Amino acid sequence: MQRAKNVHQNILTTIGNTPMIKMQNMTQDFPCPVYAKVEYFNPGHSVKDRMALRMIEDAERDGLLKPGGTVIECTSGNTGMGLALACSVKGYKLICTMSDKQSKEKIDILRAMGAEVHVCPTNVEADHPDSYYSVAKRCNEADPNSFWCNQYDNKSNQEAHYVSTGPEVWEQTEGKVTHFVVGVGTGGTISGTGRFLKEQNPDVQIWGIDSYGSVLKKYHETGEFDESEIYPYITEGVGEDILPANVNFDVIDHFEKVTDKDGALTAREMARKEGLFLGYSCGSTFQGLRQLKDRLKPTDVVVCLFHDHGSRYVGKVYNDEWMKSHGWL
Repeated sequence: MQRAKNVHQNILTTIGNTPMIKMQNMTQDFPCPVYAKVEYFNPGHSVKDRMALRMIEDAERDGLLKPGGTVIECTSGNTGMGLALACSVKGYKLICTMSDKQSKEKIDILRAMGAEVHVCPTNVEADHPDSYYSVAKRCNEADPNSFWCNQYDNKSNQEAHYVSTGPEVWEQTEGKVTHFVVGVGTGGTISGTGRFLKEQNPDVQIWGIDSYGSVLKKYHETGEFDESEIYPYITEGVGEDILPANVNFDVIDHFEKVTDKDGALTAREMARKEGLFLGYSCGSTFQGLRQLKDRLKPTDVVVCLFHDHGSRYVGKVYNDEWMKSHGWL
């Protein structure tokens, strides 16, 4: 059967080519159109499917991952899901380490997909032996037939977006995109997509969304890694307490910080006003753009990339009792 009939050889070939949707009700006071690049249409329901597959395929090509091997990754959940899809199809074992601030839904989904999940404390230094970075490293050292993806520093992460997400955004806007807005964690999505877009048009503005409690914005503006910027925050998937090698600060024009509360409330608002049932960080992304709308003009074309699906946050952002427990409702 031909692919023109939308028939695929396996689930992995459905990754990418996600739709772009013009936002309507929440952008009426914007001077220009805003388009949502909705990544929950990927089979693992997030943008991370793209780089998860690329990391595994590159590791296979380079001889780092062999048949019957084990894939190891520290993840906030979405990369783990993308890896779980690939490992299921390709026959690898998967071990994921996660911080305990991640939603229960993410942990349960990974285990349902066959992953071994280690839940680690959030409020420890990255080099602490119990951090999810350190636990992943130990698992890797203990198994000679394992491959630690290390999405933070693995350049296959941003390369996946350079060859897929970037070209899709360019083609879907017919080269008219002027602003690309996305949450920043590992940095792969913004760096790969941003690099491609700036190669097509150096004037495209690349705006990264950050969290309070993260070091990224201040480092971008001052070159200083300020540990006093680091403190616990609730938002998942955006911000870092380290400087991942995948964050190409030269590609990013501006960082905007968004509070935990505003990100959560905006995610809920998008579900009710746009019909987009999105993840927590997607609320942060649009809220960040909303904070910057005075910089936009009528001739601009804005693309917001929304990372993942709201089903992973029904016990948090979309739960009234959880919201009330934080004083946000």
